[in-house]
Amino acid sequence: MQVIFDQGTPIPLRNALPLHVVETAYERGWQCLTNGELLEAAEAAGFELLVTTDQSLRYQQNLTKRRIRIPVLKTASWPKIEKHTEMVVRIIDDLAVGEYREISFPS
Repeated sequence: MQVIFDQGTPIPLRNALPLHVVETAYERGWQCLTNGELLEAAEAAGFELLVTTDQSLRYQQNLTKRRIRIPVLKTASWPKIEKHTEMVVRIIDDLAVGEYREISFPS
């Protein structure tokens, strides 16, 4: 699966996704795009999944007709996420086309 990391998504998470092709918005030169522009660009480029920490995304964008899967990490703290990478990978692998899901991390 082609995955794009939004600004704020911890880069080390990439290592937990060896079966996926992962790029960052920064690597693509998309770091200045608004959320709507990023969603459009990612879908147009063939990305299937956008990993973000932007919890307001669903309130700012109409996601009903999106094809891209969107897991939202409810923290940008790599130490917290690192303890639960298996859960994150499982959720990413289980997301349906167009699905939006927030991922919380227990302490």
